[in-house]
Amino acid sequence: MTPAQIDVALRLAAIVILLLLAWLLFRDRARIGLPALLFAPMALCLSGFVAGNTPDPALRPAGTVGAIAHFASGCTVVFLWYFCLACFDPRFRPRGAVLAAGLLWLALAAADRLTALPFLSPVLVALGFAIVAHLVWRLWADREGDLVERRHDARITVALLLGGLLLADLLVDLVLGFAWRPRAFALAQNATVLGFGLWLAGRILDARAGVLSFDSAPETSLSARNEIADAAADAALHARLAALIEDGIHLDPDLTFAGFVQRMSAPEKAVRRLVNHALGFDHFRAFLNHHRVVEAKRRLGDPARASDKVIAIALDSGFASLPSFNRVFRELEGCTPSAYRAAALAGAAAPPPESRPGFEQRSAVF
Repeated sequence: MTPAQIDVALRLAAIVILLLLAWLLFRDRARIGLPALLFAPMALCLSGFVAGNTPDPALRPAGTVGAIAHFASGCTVVFLWYFCLACFDPRFRPRGAVLAAGLLWLALAAADRLTALPFLSPVLVALGFAIVAHLVWRLWADREGDLVERRHDARITVALLLGGLLLADLLVDLVLGFAWRPRAFALAQNATVLGFGLWLAGRILDARAGVLSFDSAPETSLSARNEIADAAADAALHARLAALIEDGIHLDPDLTFAGFVQRMSAPEKAVRRLVNHALGFDHFRAFLNHHRVVEAKRRLGDPARASDKVIAIALDSGFASLPSFNRVFRELEGCTPSAYRAAALAGAAAPPPESRPGFEQRSAVF
């Protein structure tokens, strides 16, 4: 095959796989949640990038299709950023500074595609560096307390591969210019996108016994079988954990997962599986917040502590600040601490919750 034929084959394969995955994930969006919704625009943007990522003008889409592909490629960074954050944090929603930065990137990318203003491209590169830095920082900062083993292990891989891909592209634009696209570099980029698509397909696609012979045997996914196999927990670890909770280990606002593992006197993997598989918490922070809210409810409902300020109860329950206490309490109980206390001290049940989300199950993780 000639280099031009390899170029076309790589780009077509990457686009087909990305669009197939987008359809599969979007079809199950009710079960998967936000990652499935974010993958669809990300796949379209990556497809636009790959479609135009060739040094041969004759092989690029032209006309209206070319203009759409060119604009879509400029939006790749934002949707890739959002998609990764949603996969690794079930509570992620684009809001605040993250939403503002994403909208700013989309506006600048659109202006850069429609105008020839020379200052837009350097601004996009600078904003891109900030987005990549934020993505890598978020993946790394939450890694220690992530109790989902596969997600915990995948954080570094995704940070290196996707963060490295974006960083390399931005560095090339900064150092060598936006028009520098030799065939070898374009082929390497397109091969990386294809590799990402194949890797993700291997993570989410599962061949089931009997699927081709149309057997009526009940379907059990590989992940479900793994969860069943890992469900048994060591009784000694349960007893040790119960003793530490009784001693109030969760009341330490500076407690880290590493410190918790040390107090458990067990291997990190065993502790991770205990808290995740046996107790159902996907992150160490969720585990701590649950027990801290239980302690706060006990203090709020105690008539002997009726004169205690809410902030004192928050700090005594292990929270580092009153705002974080109010936010977590409302998320888990569906009411404010003050409303809960008023109802409890009046001898009534806690106010009817607006929602009791509990602890989220992961539907789409790497």
